[in-house]
Amino acid sequence: MGADRLLVLCLALAAAAAAAGQRPSAVSVGALFTYESTIGRAAQLAIELAVDDVNADTTVLAGTNLNLITQDTNCSGFLGTIEALELMEKNVVAVIGPQSSGIGHVISHVVNELHVPLLSFAATDPTLSASEYPYFLRSTISDYFQMHAVASIVDYYQWKEVTAIFVDDDYGRGGVSVLGDALAAKRARISYKAAIHPNSNTDVVSDVLFRANMMESRVFVVHVNPDTGMKLFSTANKLRMMASGYVWIVTDWLAAVLDSSRSSDRNDMNYIQGIIVLRQHTPDSVAKSKFISKWNNMARNRSIDSALNSYGFYAYDSVWTVARAIDRFLDSGQQINFSADPRLHDSNGSTLRLSTLKIFDGGEQLLQQLLLTNITGLTGQVRFDSDHNLVQPAYDILNVGGSGSRLIGYWSNYSGLSVASPEILYQKPPNSSTSAQRLYSVIWPGDTTTKPRGWVFPNNGKPLRVGVPNKPSFKELVSGGKGPDNASGYSIDIFNAAIKLLPYPVPCQFIAIGDGINNPNYDDIINRISTNSLDAAVGDFAIVRNRTKIAEFTQPYIEAGLVIVAPARRANSSAWAFLKPFTVEMWCVTGALFIFVGVVVWILEHRTNEEFRGSPRQQVLTIFWFSFSTMFFAHRQNTVSALGRFVLIIWLFVVLIINSSYTASLTSILTVQQLATGITGLDNLVASALPIGYQAGKFVRNYLIDELNIPESRLVPLSTVQEYADALNRGPKNGGVAAIVDEMPCVEIFLSSHCKFRIVGQEFTKEGWGFVCLLSIYSSYICSYSLLWASYKGEI
Repeated sequence: MGADRLLVLCLALAAAAAAAGQRPSAVSVGALFTYESTIGRAAQLAIELAVDDVNADTTVLAGTNLNLITQDTNCSGFLGTIEALELMEKNVVAVIGPQSSGIGHVISHVVNELHVPLLSFAATDPTLSASEYPYFLRSTISDYFQMHAVASIVDYYQWKEVTAIFVDDDYGRGGVSVLGDALAAKRARISYKAAIHPNSNTDVVSDVLFRANMMESRVFVVHVNPDTGMKLFSTANKLRMMASGYVWIVTDWLAAVLDSSRSSDRNDMNYIQGIIVLRQHTPDSVAKSKFISKWNNMARNRSIDSALNSYGFYAYDSVWTVARAIDRFLDSGQQINFSADPRLHDSNGSTLRLSTLKIFDGGEQLLQQLLLTNITGLTGQVRFDSDHNLVQPAYDILNVGGSGSRLIGYWSNYSGLSVASPEILYQKPPNSSTSAQRLYSVIWPGDTTTKPRGWVFPNNGKPLRVGVPNKPSFKELVSGGKGPDNASGYSIDIFNAAIKLLPYPVPCQFIAIGDGINNPNYDDIINRISTNSLDAAVGDFAIVRNRTKIAEFTQPYIEAGLVIVAPARRANSSAWAFLKPFTVEMWCVTGALFIFVGVVVWILEHRTNEEFRGSPRQQVLTIFWFSFSTMFFAHRQNTVSALGRFVLIIWLFVVLIINSSYTASLTSILTVQQLATGITGLDNLVASALPIGYQAGKFVRNYLIDELNIPESRLVPLSTVQEYADALNRGPKNGGVAAIVDEMPCVEIFLSSHCKFRIVGQEFTKEGWGFVCLLSIYSSYICSYSLLWASYKGEI
């Protein structure tokens, strides 16, 4: 009896073991997409062909049939969510889709709870991240990479501002957010965002485009849905926004539309001539060609009038990725079981049937198998990184022209822009340097090969409001009077010369700031630009650090460092001026030395040298003549003794020093002005306690206080040239100043009419003057370009 029980137990264990190792006869996989859409029509056939190929391949899921369950999301976020929940009721182990990024956000929360991997072939929103949605995998290229490709194109053509036109949903907002960051890394930016609500009518689209066309940028980046995007270009064509001078860069939605359109259906091609389009790059292969042929045959048999696009390739590879992951999952001995979620239950009277949503017990293990995928599919290498995105993302860059498009290059995150395919570049070391970036020539809108400038002045019908300081002094530099055009001076001439070099007329209205009696505050003028009260400011505006945070400056058109001006006095010349280099004591000592040397030489020479002999009177005269003639090296007597010659050599060297010192001192006395206050330079001025003058309203005051730590009590504001002269003439003892600190051009004008003063020390800053513009890359770029060109032509 015991033996029988043991036998039954062994048989039961064997049967259980056999059941545990046995594969299921079928595995259900779900698919979510919109049947009647550009992407959906291509993906539906591709997914069905992939399922057929998987079931026909004995090396994958041997003995297990892959069962496909599809749900139509109907281009609706609400209906798509309901369809997705119904799909989850059918105990699918994985879901391919959804097509919409918006539905992807909602369903990702569901699959996280139910542990069902979600593999999307079309949801490109970069905010669908693995950190928030661990069961979401993207089997297509994220818009994160597409927006960096767009930024690389913008940088390649040296544009600095773009207008982003996007659909106002998760897909559009997520892409444009990344675009802003990518452009910022290239020192460019989105100057205007034009959001279009999904399913907007033509009137709404026309209004959005009209407002975008009023802006200065002529580079438009379009990131909308493929099923409504062509409406935008039809409207843009009516608004004459597809003409010469415009740039249109369109994300991969348009490539899907063009690839899906039969040649006989391309009636809208006239609206999109000259635009640049991105398309996911899929390498050519034999398998890809066979699939295209098979897809076309099936489409023909079903009377489908659309063609295949790149999303179909990603949908096909998604099925194979899931199939191989399930195969490895089953090979590892895992079972497909579902269990109820205790947190999901139906409330009294509820008909939602939440209890039918069950947790896939092996979801975590299947997810890990998916992340280990490393196969070669129709789209190239299928492998996921840590963010659940495909590795080696790449795009084809197309230029639409005629009845189709032509390839002008590629972009990859490996080497940037290139005319060589990514497969070739992957075999070489990465090179994303600026010199390595290259694209073929483009035919732009308006059928021109000349690169568009990419900007114009805002088309709002208003002249450029230019602020001009109206101050009582230094009118040679800038002077603003009454009336819109009553401005003059060197700065105004420079500005007008630069404006005339622009290839289109720019009306300007000069607005005088100040009463002409007191100097206006220059920082207040710049603040008016930041508050949009002015468009620009022209004058002697120094380019200093704190001002660049408020507004944009052009290239400097003149150097204007700070210098110190101090009073100087010239010594009065007279007939006795030649005695001033030496004091009376010095003259006496010098004369005594001459006589002493003459006596010493006479003592050493008169015994042996005939020239030093004679009567006592002659010898005294010889001593005086010899000693004083050495001053001019004109002595006639020769020395014959060695000791006498030695003394003479030493003495002649001393005479040379005396002559040089006398000549230098006399020259200085007769020609050089002497400082009246003793100020010799910046250090000396800062260390003193003397009052310092500065030009009122300029940045000099803040510089002296903040940078040189000079007490404000020592500073005296001055406005006119006459106030400069009066303050220096009075001096610190009579209520004046010891020196004035101002910019070099102003000082040069002041000194040209007041010769009693001079510059002390060296120029101790290196600022320059520039024009002030709105904090816009193009505003400063326009003026800077014109300034440089005017300088090159010798007009300034």
